[in-house]
Amino acid sequence: MAAHRKPRQRSLGGNTARTAATLALAGAATATAFDGTGNAEPQLTPTQVKAKVDKLYQEAETATEKYNGAKEKADTAQRRLNSLRDETARKQDKLNAARSVLGSYAAAQYREGGIDPAWQLALSSDPDRYLDGAAFAERAGDRQAGAVARVREQLREIEQLRGAARIELNALRSRQAELKRQKKTITGKLAEARDLLARLTPAQRAQVTGDGTTAGHASRSASDTRPDLEPTGSPAAPGSRAAAAVAYAYQKLGSPYVWGATGPDAFDCSGLVQAAYRSAGLSLPRTTYAQINAGRRVSRSELQPGDLVFFYSGISHVGIYIGNGQMIHAPNPSAPVRVAPIDQMPFAGATRVA
Repeated sequence: MAAHRKPRQRSLGGNTARTAATLALAGAATATAFDGTGNAEPQLTPTQVKAKVDKLYQEAETATEKYNGAKEKADTAQRRLNSLRDETARKQDKLNAARSVLGSYAAAQYREGGIDPAWQLALSSDPDRYLDGAAFAERAGDRQAGAVARVREQLREIEQLRGAARIELNALRSRQAELKRQKKTITGKLAEARDLLARLTPAQRAQVTGDGTTAGHASRSASDTRPDLEPTGSPAAPGSRAAAAVAYAYQKLGSPYVWGATGPDAFDCSGLVQAAYRSAGLSLPRTTYAQINAGRRVSRSELQPGDLVFFYSGISHVGIYIGNGQMIHAPNPSAPVRVAPIDQMPFAGATRVA
């Protein structure tokens, strides 16, 4: 009978269980390696970080110039809206005075024998309604008809002003939405650049961002209030305004880059140019793509101190030429206002504004 018994199945235990557990753990570790550490971003070299950071800064600066343009238009729309509201209020005061005159006519008619139904209509809460009644003007006489005509014209003017104000308000809201979009783009690009730079050692960051000196000219520290004189051998600006703008730029060496800033203590690239020429008595547009059209175009071989030099295909960066192939510009958040060679970036054109 024993020969016909089924062999008893051995339970998964002992060495067999330990082997299965080891294999399971090994599989889990392998999966983790593929899902996590195995897919970790490779460590970038300082050269690769510099390339990425430079690209992010350029994209942020492009967004900054769009932000500057949208802000300029938003400010203009706000001024127009305020002006329209002020004019509407003045027209409303005149309308109230004219309606008061009509009221005095009605009072006089009442004293002479009751208020005509037309006057009741005139003094109703719906001024459009009584003005649409042609019979009222016919009964009122020349003087009263003139007063009614003035009220009618004032109502029309007020409605036109309110319509224009609605248009400006819509434009303002559109510009404000654009500002919000561009601000989000700028802050996102700059945050990404900061994150990349934070992965480097201090020495590597200095290599990527520069040490604050370019072409032998030291940037002035923020605590140094001495005006920087033009270096020996630099050509003089051809005109008084250009010379004043160049002198202003030298005085601002070492000032921090802040996107959207126009001075006096911080600047973005087009803000520095605008502030420099404002100090010289010349008003320039706010953005790089408007500044390049603010004067006479000149070739690279014709450059003189004070000329504006522009970079990248989208005209997203600008500096002030100071001679000898050098410019003063506000580079990016990792570097202050400084002197740099104009061949540091892709040259896009130049303009002489003074």
